[in-house]
Amino acid sequence: MRQFLIDAFARAPFMGNPAAVVEPFNVWPSDDFMGRLGMENNQAETAFMVKTTEANVFGLRWFTPAVEVNLCGHATLAAAHALFNELGLEAEIVHFDTRHAGRLSVRRVGDQLEMDFPAYPVQAIDAVPEIEAVIGKAAVATFGGPMLVLQLASEAAVRDLKFNPGDIGYPQACTLFDAAHVVVTAFADADSSYDVVSRFFAPGFGIAEDPTTGSMHCALMPLYAGLTAKVVLKFHQAYPRRGGDLRCELAGDRVKLRGQAITTQKTELLI
Repeated sequence: MRQFLIDAFARAPFMGNPAAVVEPFNVWPSDDFMGRLGMENNQAETAFMVKTTEANVFGLRWFTPAVEVNLCGHATLAAAHALFNELGLEAEIVHFDTRHAGRLSVRRVGDQLEMDFPAYPVQAIDAVPEIEAVIGKAAVATFGGPMLVLQLASEAAVRDLKFNPGDIGYPQACTLFDAAHVVVTAFADADSSYDVVSRFFAPGFGIAEDPTTGSMHCALMPLYAGLTAKVVLKFHQAYPRRGGDLRCELAGDRVKLRGQAITTQKTELLI
């Protein structure tokens, strides 16, 4: 059984977000096996696929080193890259049937891949002082939804913050936001090649900070579309020493996420 390590949303090796992708199975392995391999790989996510009766349709699940997650953008992009570039799938589009996010589709667009994901709108909520204390910054606006989003005053504020997850418990129950996923974001500097900069923290799911998070942009794109009246924006996730880049388009209740992927390792599982 082959496995690939793929940098997703990366314009060069060792950028973007690495994901392990396992060659598709004929039937699902046990949850225990997938959880243990996710722990062994120690990547933000390991993607597992299963074949179907259709050549370009696969089941897809994602495991962090600690838990299974409902949606993972960068590992979906990595899975599509593995199928197209490493496993010889001859199709212009691949579909993934998931347990919680429905059907996700990824198509080739030149040298990039474009994912079609559900939009996750957020709503304005009151400031959350205990989270502001954790990041050491005051938010100019706060939004809640499937993740807590703190908008800061500048790109420098996003890049310079230090996140101290030990100061609060995870996950934190709340009807308006999920503090187990914390996003900090801001408009980019005027001379930047992108429009929005962000970072993503999820220590409650075994991820202190995620290098590039596709699913986060399912919330950020609707948010910034509302703030700018633009339906296409460029995003940069400012993970230290890596960074990832996405082009996002809001299309009704869907978000199209576009980026590149690069295979950096090929290995063989001996179990």
